[in-house]
Amino acid sequence: MDKPFSQACENNKGPILERLSGWFDSTQHVLEVGSGTGQHAVHFAAAMPQLQWQCSDQHFNLPGINAWRTEARLSNLPAPIALDVTREWPAQRFDGIYTANTCHIMSWAMVEALFRGIDQTLQRPGTLVIYGPFNYGGQFTSESNARFDAHLRQTHPQQGIRDIEAVNDLAQSIGLTLADDVAMPANNRLLRWCR
Repeated sequence: MDKPFSQACENNKGPILERLSGWFDSTQHVLEVGSGTGQHAVHFAAAMPQLQWQCSDQHFNLPGINAWRTEARLSNLPAPIALDVTREWPAQRFDGIYTANTCHIMSWAMVEALFRGIDQTLQRPGTLVIYGPFNYGGQFTSESNARFDAHLRQTHPQQGIRDIEAVNDLAQSIGLTLADDVAMPANNRLLRWCR
Protein backbone atom coordinates (compact mmCIF):
# COMPACT_ATOMS: atom_id res chain seq x y z
CA MET A 1 0.00 0.00 0.00
CA ASP A 2 1.01 3.63 -0.40
CA LYS A 3 2.45 5.10 2.78
CA PRO A 4 0.27 7.75 4.45
CA PHE A 5 1.99 11.12 4.73
CA SER A 6 1.57 14.10 7.06
CA GLN A 7 3.40 17.33 6.24
CA ALA A 8 3.02 18.44 9.86
CA CYS A 9 4.86 15.29 11.02
CA GLU A 10 7.59 15.96 8.51
CA ASN A 11 7.93 19.54 9.75
CA ASN A 12 8.00 18.83 13.49
CA LYS A 13 9.89 15.52 13.75
CA GLY A 14 13.30 17.23 13.89
CA PRO A 15 12.52 19.75 16.66
CA ILE A 16 10.75 17.05 18.70
CA LEU A 17 13.68 14.63 18.37
CA GLU A 18 16.09 17.29 19.65
CA ARG A 19 14.32 17.10 23.01
CA LEU A 20 13.37 13.42 23.04
CA SER A 21 16.95 12.29 22.48
CA GLY A 22 17.88 13.77 25.86
CA TRP A 23 14.67 12.95 27.70
CA PHE A 24 14.70 9.30 26.58
CA ASP A 25 18.49 8.78 26.79
CA SER A 26 18.17 6.14 29.51
CA THR A 27 14.77 4.81 28.43
CA GLN A 28 14.45 1.25 27.13
CA HIS A 29 10.83 0.81 25.98
CA VAL A 30 8.58 3.60 24.68
CA LEU A 31 4.89 3.21 23.89
CA GLU A 32 3.67 5.73 21.32
CA VAL A 33 -0.08 6.29 21.72
CA GLY A 34 -1.72 7.34 18.46
CA SER A 35 1.14 6.77 16.03
CA GLY A 36 -0.90 8.13 13.11
CA THR A 37 1.02 7.77 9.87
CA GLY A 38 4.07 6.19 11.54
CA GLN A 39 6.46 8.94 10.40
CA HIS A 40 7.44 9.99 13.92
CA ALA A 41 8.04 6.39 14.95
CA VAL A 42 10.42 5.66 12.07
CA HIS A 43 12.34 8.91 12.56
CA PHE A 44 12.68 8.52 16.33
CA ALA A 45 13.48 4.80 16.33
CA ALA A 46 16.21 5.30 13.73
CA ALA A 47 17.77 8.11 15.78
CA MET A 48 17.49 6.32 19.16
CA PRO A 49 18.53 2.70 18.47
CA GLN A 50 19.05 2.02 22.19
CA LEU A 51 15.29 1.88 22.80
CA GLN A 52 12.38 -0.20 21.55
CA TRP A 53 9.70 2.07 20.05
CA GLN A 54 6.25 0.45 20.20
CA CYS A 55 3.67 2.05 17.91
CA SER A 56 -0.03 1.88 18.69
CA ASP A 57 -3.20 3.29 17.19
CA GLN A 58 -6.74 2.35 16.32
CA HIS A 59 -6.86 -0.71 14.09
CA PHE A 60 -7.64 1.18 10.87
CA ASN A 61 -4.35 3.12 11.07
CA LEU A 62 -2.12 0.06 11.55
CA PRO A 63 -1.61 -0.78 7.83
CA GLY A 64 -0.23 2.70 7.14
CA ILE A 65 2.12 2.51 10.13
CA ASN A 66 3.25 -0.91 8.96
CA ALA A 67 4.03 0.47 5.50
CA TRP A 68 6.51 2.95 7.02
CA ARG A 69 7.87 0.30 9.39
CA THR A 70 8.38 -2.30 6.68
CA GLU A 71 10.29 0.13 4.50
CA ALA A 72 12.49 1.30 7.39
CA ARG A 73 13.48 -2.23 8.52
CA LEU A 74 14.47 -1.15 12.00
CA SER A 75 15.09 -3.87 14.58
CA ASN A 76 13.86 -1.63 17.42
CA LEU A 77 10.46 -0.90 15.81
CA PRO A 78 8.19 -3.91 16.39
CA ALA A 79 4.83 -4.42 14.71
CA PRO A 80 2.24 -1.81 15.77
CA ILE A 81 -0.50 -2.82 18.18
CA ALA A 82 -4.18 -1.85 18.18
CA LEU A 83 -5.04 0.49 21.05
CA ASP A 84 -8.30 2.24 21.85
CA VAL A 85 -7.57 4.34 24.93
CA THR A 86 -11.05 3.65 26.34
CA ARG A 87 -10.52 -0.12 26.24
CA GLU A 88 -7.88 -2.58 27.45
CA TRP A 89 -4.28 -1.39 27.36
CA PRO A 90 -1.29 -3.66 26.71
CA ALA A 91 -0.12 -5.81 29.60
CA GLN A 92 3.48 -4.81 28.95
CA ARG A 93 4.88 -1.98 31.05
CA PHE A 94 6.92 0.85 29.51
CA ASP A 95 9.38 3.31 31.02
CA GLY A 96 8.44 5.91 28.39
CA ILE A 97 5.13 6.97 26.82
CA TYR A 98 4.88 9.45 23.94
CA THR A 99 1.83 10.89 22.21
CA ALA A 100 1.52 13.68 19.65
CA ASN A 101 -1.50 15.65 18.49
CA THR A 102 -3.98 13.41 20.26
CA CYS A 103 -5.50 15.29 23.20
CA HIS A 104 -7.31 17.84 21.03
CA ILE A 105 -8.86 15.21 18.74
CA MET A 106 -10.13 13.14 21.69
CA SER A 107 -13.20 13.96 23.75
CA TRP A 108 -12.39 15.02 27.31
CA ALA A 109 -13.66 11.62 28.52
CA MET A 110 -11.10 9.99 26.22
CA VAL A 111 -8.32 12.23 27.57
CA GLU A 112 -9.28 11.06 31.06
CA ALA A 113 -9.18 7.45 29.80
CA LEU A 114 -5.76 8.14 28.28
CA PHE A 115 -4.38 9.06 31.69
CA ARG A 116 -5.99 6.04 33.35
CA GLY A 117 -4.22 3.87 30.79
CA ILE A 118 -0.95 5.71 31.31
CA ASP A 119 -1.27 5.07 35.04
CA GLN A 120 -1.53 1.31 34.40
CA THR A 121 1.20 1.15 31.78
CA LEU A 122 3.95 3.62 32.77
CA GLN A 123 6.62 2.26 35.08
CA ARG A 124 8.17 3.99 38.08
CA PRO A 125 10.43 5.70 37.27
CA GLY A 126 8.98 6.65 33.93
CA THR A 127 8.61 9.54 31.51
CA LEU A 128 5.50 10.83 29.72
CA VAL A 129 5.88 13.21 26.77
CA ILE A 130 2.93 14.92 25.05
CA TYR A 131 3.20 17.13 21.96
CA GLY A 132 0.50 19.44 20.63
CA PRO A 133 -1.33 22.74 21.11
CA PHE A 134 -2.48 23.77 24.59
CA ASN A 135 -4.25 26.72 26.19
CA TYR A 136 -2.95 28.52 29.29
CA GLY A 137 -5.34 30.02 31.82
CA GLY A 138 -8.20 29.28 29.43
CA GLN A 139 -6.61 31.46 26.74
CA PHE A 140 -5.36 30.54 23.28
CA THR A 141 -1.67 31.15 22.69
CA SER A 142 -2.22 32.35 19.10
CA GLU A 143 -4.91 33.39 16.63
CA SER A 144 -4.14 30.30 14.55
CA ASN A 145 -4.82 28.05 17.54
CA ALA A 146 -8.13 29.84 18.14
CA ARG A 147 -9.13 29.24 14.52
CA PHE A 148 -8.01 25.62 14.74
CA ASP A 149 -10.05 25.08 17.91
CA ALA A 150 -13.16 26.61 16.28
CA HIS A 151 -12.72 24.30 13.30
CA LEU A 152 -12.36 21.24 15.54
CA ARG A 153 -15.45 22.07 17.59
CA GLN A 154 -17.54 22.85 14.52
CA THR A 155 -16.70 19.47 13.01
CA HIS A 156 -16.68 17.43 16.24
CA PRO A 157 -18.09 19.30 19.27
CA GLN A 158 -16.27 17.01 21.74
CA GLN A 159 -12.86 17.92 20.33
CA GLY A 160 -10.82 21.04 21.09
CA ILE A 161 -7.53 22.41 22.38
CA ARG A 162 -7.15 21.48 26.05
CA ASP A 163 -6.13 23.67 28.96
CA ILE A 164 -2.68 22.74 30.21
CA GLU A 165 -3.87 23.15 33.81
CA ALA A 166 -6.60 20.52 33.37
CA VAL A 167 -4.22 18.09 31.68
CA ASN A 168 -1.61 18.63 34.38
CA ASP A 169 -4.26 17.93 37.05
CA LEU A 170 -4.83 14.53 35.42
CA ALA A 171 -1.08 13.90 35.35
CA GLN A 172 -0.64 14.87 38.99
CA SER A 173 -3.53 12.59 39.98
CA ILE A 174 -1.49 9.59 38.79
CA GLY A 175 1.76 10.65 40.44
CA LEU A 176 3.36 12.56 37.55
CA THR A 177 5.28 15.82 37.97
CA LEU A 178 5.62 18.32 35.12
CA ALA A 179 9.35 18.65 34.44
CA ASP A 180 9.45 20.56 31.13
CA ASP A 181 7.11 22.73 29.06
CA VAL A 182 8.87 23.71 25.83
CA ALA A 183 7.58 26.06 23.13
CA MET A 184 7.71 24.41 19.70
CA PRO A 185 7.15 25.64 16.12
CA ALA A 186 3.61 26.32 14.86
CA ASN A 187 2.33 27.28 18.35
CA ASN A 188 2.70 23.81 19.81
CA ARG A 189 4.18 22.66 23.10
CA LEU A 190 6.29 19.67 24.13
CA LEU A 191 5.50 18.62 27.69
CA ARG A 192 7.44 16.15 29.83
CA TRP A 193 6.20 14.58 33.06
CA CYS A 194 8.19 12.24 35.30
CA ARG A 195 7.20 9.73 37.96
